[in-house]
Amino acid sequence: MTYVIQPPSQAAVPTTDGRSFPVHRIYCVGRNYAEHAVEMGHTGREPPFFFMKPADAVLPVADGAVGHMPYPPLTSNLHHEVELVVALGSGGRNIPVEQAASLIWGYAIGLDMTRRDLQNDMKKQGRPWSIGKGFDASAPIGPIHPKAGTGELRHGSISLDVNGQRRQTGDLKDLIWSVAETIATLSQAWTLAPGDLIFTGTPAGVGAVVAGDTLTASIDGLGTLQLQIVPAGA
Repeated sequence: MTYVIQPPSQAAVPTTDGRSFPVHRIYCVGRNYAEHAVEMGHTGREPPFFFMKPADAVLPVADGAVGHMPYPPLTSNLHHEVELVVALGSGGRNIPVEQAASLIWGYAIGLDMTRRDLQNDMKKQGRPWSIGKGFDASAPIGPIHPKAGTGELRHGSISLDVNGQRRQTGDLKDLIWSVAETIATLSQAWTLAPGDLIFTGTPAGVGAVVAGDTLTASIDGLGTLQLQIVPAGA
């Protein structure tokens, strides 16, 4: 095939077994922990809703390394959101909940970085808030761990520290919509495909970070993800 321009490079995330996971799409689940829903002004087990980030928004961070994320433009209120990320090895439409875990290739620690001021402004105006969520490097992610056994993670601690101080803490068992339920619901609206990543939501405690801050995210069984926010252009 002859392209009229050079095609962009494939966005990919390293895996813990030394290979690379090509990224197709990035789906994100909003308000999927009850306490986070409350801190964002909502309550209860509402139907799941989703937003997306560009595939090349991933910022891979190697195991044991400290990643560097430039402070993004147009914001003065950059927020952290630690999340379990599900990596799909197969896809489909209208997947039953009972079969959803069979699509999973593995898991990673991710950060859904958010320009909260821009997101809030767009909400107030009734406009799409992609500018608050889908900017460059807005999806830092650690190595993807191949799933073990049947594949669905149902419990395990999840936390985030900023400069050594605990900001977020929770447990995967507190997900309002489980991993399997999320996959099944997504597959009703989109045709899921190998290479899709799903950011499954964040526990309470989201807050602002500034240039110079170091974030340490942890999930049981997946190790840690370390990220430093650096000045723009650094």
